Amino acid sequence: MKVAALLLCVAGLTAATETLTSWKLFKARYGRQYESLVEENYRYGIFKKNEERVNNHNLKHERGEVTFTMAMNQFGDMTNEEFNTKMKGYQRQPHLEHVSVLAAGEYLPRTTDLDWREKGAVTPVKNQLQCGSCWAFSTTGSLEGQHFIKKGKLVSLSEQQLVDCSGDYGNFGCGGGNMDSAFQYIKDNKGIDTECSYSYEAKNGHCRFNKTSVAATVTGYVNLEQDNETALLIAVSEVGPISVAIDASHPSFQLCVL
Repeated sequence: MKVAALLLCVAGLTAATETLTSWKLFKARYGRQYESLVEENYRYGIFKKNEERVNNHNLKHERGEVTFTMAMNQFGDMTNEEFNTKMKGYQRQPHLEHVSVLAAGEYLPRTTDLDWREKGAVTPVKNQLQCGSCWAFSTTGSLEGQHFIKKGKLVSLSEQQLVDCSGDYGNFGCGGGNMDSAFQYIKDNKGIDTECSYSYEAKNGHCRFNKTSVAATVTGYVNLEQDNETALLIAVSEVGPISVAIDASHPSFQLCVL
């Protein structure tokens, strides 16, 4: 019994040491510095719980119980509630007109093996940082693709302009917004500036749109029918990169592989 107890104790110490080592590597990798020891201890407690969640999930993956893995990333010292508050910014509009490009089953796309990145229609991955501006990045991403398809030139567009300038359309900058409202703003504004001329700051600011820096415009937009994957498949294949909203509130999104 004493030997068994000793083995359990050693195993517990080893696990604790590994977690502490992981914590030190996490802080170094993501440049974490906390205001006080109390704050650091609090964050370490959250980190331990998140690491345990990741390890338990990945064990299920090894047993074939789940189809994806999780991993520690820069959100490892945040609770899921904090993650959702700081990183999610989509504001659903309750009365959108849903328009399906083509009815499900009526038409099949020419190909289901299409990657618009390989076509050159997608800019490199961007980081919204701790600002609820996902709606702005979704807007620019799809518009960048459409601009490339129409003009043959890939231009990175300004999310910061949408954050700063589209408040009158029901958007709240880093507090959230909606892609439809952003598209309508760009249409009425007769354009959106380049990323280079109006760079991203991850905070709300004063609108400084410059019409001489306009890189793309919007003539119109439609909404696909909600939960209609066939319509989405057709649209991606035939129209181009599409702006979508998904439920990213779960820990599996917070602690996904980045």
